Amino acid sequence: MRQFPLEMHGMAPGRVVEWRLRSTAGPEPAGAGRWASFNQDKHFTVAEESRGADDPVASWVAVTFEVEGALDEEALAGALLAFVQRHEVLRCTFRRLAGELACEPITPGELALDAVPVASFDSNRELVGYLSERFKRSIDTLSWPLFTMGAVLREDSATVYLAFDHIVCDGLSMPVVVQDVQGAYEALRRGEEPAAAPAPSYLDFAEEQRRRYLSFDADDERLAYWKEFVAGGDGAFFPRFPLDLGVAPGRMYPIVNEASELLDAGEAEVFEKVCREVDGKPFMGVLAAVAVCLREAGGPGVYRGFMPVSERGRAGWADSVGWFVNTMPIEFDASPGRDFGQVMAGVREGFGEMMRHIDVPFVRAWQLLAPEEFAARSWPYPVNFFSYIDTRKVPGAGRHEEWRPASHVWSARANGACSWFQRDAHGLHMNSIYVDTAAARRTMEGFQEALRRTVREIARHGSFGRPLALAAPRGPVGSALGAGAVARRP
Repeated sequence: MRQFPLEMHGMAPGRVVEWRLRSTAGPEPAGAGRWASFNQDKHFTVAEESRGADDPVASWVAVTFEVEGALDEEALAGALLAFVQRHEVLRCTFRRLAGELACEPITPGELALDAVPVASFDSNRELVGYLSERFKRSIDTLSWPLFTMGAVLREDSATVYLAFDHIVCDGLSMPVVVQDVQGAYEALRRGEEPAAAPAPSYLDFAEEQRRRYLSFDADDERLAYWKEFVAGGDGAFFPRFPLDLGVAPGRMYPIVNEASELLDAGEAEVFEKVCREVDGKPFMGVLAAVAVCLREAGGPGVYRGFMPVSERGRAGWADSVGWFVNTMPIEFDASPGRDFGQVMAGVREGFGEMMRHIDVPFVRAWQLLAPEEFAARSWPYPVNFFSYIDTRKVPGAGRHEEWRPASHVWSARANGACSWFQRDAHGLHMNSIYVDTAAARRTMEGFQEALRRTVREIARHGSFGRPLALAAPRGPVGSALGAGAVARRP
C-alpha cells in the first residue's frame, strides 16, 4: 500500500456512483456531547478562523481500492453504511460548547445512505480530475458529513474511493477503511450480515487524553523533554527545515505533490537486513540517511525534527478510525566522520528517549510553550518533518495484492515541506508535499536524488558511501534525476 498523489492513479475510467450520508435524527443529534481531542480542537479552530478571514484552509486524506468482478451496488452501499456505523468518530458533528469543541455522535440507527449517479468518464484524466475537484469541494471541516464515498464502476471491476477530513482520521486509518469495507462487502455478497460490534471509539481516546492533560500547565515536569528540545534549538519550538525553500515569512504557497520509489522490493529487504545488523530498524536507517543527506546539502550535524508517532498500540486501537497521532521532537548526532553504525546508534537512542515521553500531546506542548505561535493558523516557517509507515504490518495487509489499496493526501497551500515514507511489499517509497517555488523544486529534487543514492549505498555496502558533495556537484541543489524518476503534480 503506497501513498502518492491522486493524479498519479492509473484507475480505468467508468461510471461513477456516490453514496451520500444523511441523518434521520432531525436537526439535533440524539447522542450526548463529548469533548474532542486536542488534535481535533486545533484543526477545527484553524478552519473556523480561516473561514472568518476569508482565507479557507483546505485538505483531505483519501483511500482507493479495487473490487474484482461486476460491483454489487446494494452490497457496497450496505458495507459503507456498516463501516460508518462501526466507527463513532465518523458519526460525529462538531460544535463549540463553552469555548470547547464538542463531538455529538449520531446513533447508528439514525443514519441513511442515498445512491447518487454522477457521470460516466471516458478517460483516466477526466476521471481523476473530477475526483480531485470533488474531494476539494466536498470535504469541509465545519460541515458534516466529513467524508465522501463512491465508486467507479466497470463491467468487470470497480474502484472504491473514500475521502476524509483529517479531523476524523489519520494515515493508519486508511488500511482500516479498506479492511472494514471489503470485509462487510464480502459478507453481504455471501448473504451474511457484516460484523455488528462497534470498533473501540476514538472519542474514548480523546476523553482520556483531555482528562489527563487539559489541566496541566507549563511548569509540569512532564514537559521537561519538550523544554530540553526547545532549549537546544535556541528557544525555537519548531525545528527548522535546514535547506532553502525560497519562502517569505508569513506567506503560504501552492504545493507540489510528488512521489517516487527509493528502493525496489529486493533492495528494501537487503536494506532492512543491514539496519538490523547494527541493532536498528528500517525506519531508523531511513531517518539516518535523511539526516546525513540534509547535512551534506548544508544542514547541521545534529538532526532536529518532528516525527509523527502512532498512539494506537498502547490501548487496542489498531482497528479503529481516528486521529491517533502524536507529533514528537527527535534529536541525534549525524556529524561528519560518524559512520552508519554510529549514526544509527544515535537514532536509536534519540528515538528511545522520545518514546519515553510520548504521552504528552503535541498540541498541548505547543499551546503551553509557544503560545504566540499557537495562535497562528499554520506552523511559522518550514519545519523539519519525517514520517514512516510499514504498510506490510497494517490491518488487512495480507490481502493488499488483491485489493490494491492506495492512500492520497492533498493540501491547498503550504509554507514548507513534508515527506512521508512507506514500506510495502514492492519496496520503499517517498511522497512529498512542498511549496511550489523555484528554490524548493531545486532543493527537493537534489535532496530526493541524494537520499535515493544514500539508501542504496547502505543496502549495498552498509555505509553512507563517499561524501555526497563529491557524488553530485554543488550549485543549484540537484540536477537530472537518476533511476526511480520522480512523478510530480504541479
